[in-house]
Amino acid sequence: MAGERLDLPQRLVIASHNAGKVVEIDDLLDPFGIEVIGAASLNLPEPEETGDTFEANAVLKAVAAVEGSGLPALSDDSGLSVWGLDGKPGIHSARWGGPSMDFNAAMARVEQELGDNPDRSASFFCVLSLAWPDGSVRSFEGRVDGMLEFPPRGDHGFGYDPIFVPDGDTRTFGEMEMAEKKTFNHRARAFAKLIGAADFH
Repeated sequence: MAGERLDLPQRLVIASHNAGKVVEIDDLLDPFGIEVIGAASLNLPEPEETGDTFEANAVLKAVAAVEGSGLPALSDDSGLSVWGLDGKPGIHSARWGGPSMDFNAAMARVEQELGDNPDRSASFFCVLSLAWPDGSVRSFEGRVDGMLEFPPRGDHGFGYDPIFVPDGDTRTFGEMEMAEKKTFNHRARAFAKLIGAADFH
C-alpha cells in the first residue's frame, strides 16, 4: 500500500525489451545487490500498451511480467512531452519512430512538427512500477524539465536524449556520460523515490 515500506526482492525481472533501459536500471540497482533479469532473456512477450498515462502503462507491463515469470517485476514507462506540441509525443514517444522505433525518425518528426514554434520547452517523465506475485503494485514518478535543441548532439544514451538539454546545463543528455546522467535524469529521480520508500535490512 502507498505509505508502507518496500521490501525489495533479491531477484527482479525488468519488464522491458529496450536494452538501453535494462542497462540503465541494472546500473541503478547494482549497489543494492539485486539480481536483474531482462524480460527478453525470459522470452516474455511485450504486452500492448493500452493505458492512457505513463503510470497505467508501467503497471500494465509490470503485472504482465509477474504473470509471465512468477517473479517480482519492475517496469518503466517513460517519454518526452513537448509543450509546444501540447505534450506530444508523451506516452506515444517510442511509436513516433514508426514500427521499427527509429528514434532518429522520431526526433526529426518532433523538429518538423514544431516548425517555427518558438516554444522549445519539454519534459522527460518516467514512472517505475514494482509489482509482486501477490498482486500488489507501487509506482514512482520522476520528471526533468529542459529545452529541445536541433540538430541532435551526442551518441550516449538512447531515445530522445540527443535533443534534450536539461535545465541548468548546456549539453544534451546524449552528450553526457551515463555516470553523470544517472544521478539526476527522470529515471534516476523516479528510482530515488523508490529507494526512499524501501526498507533495507
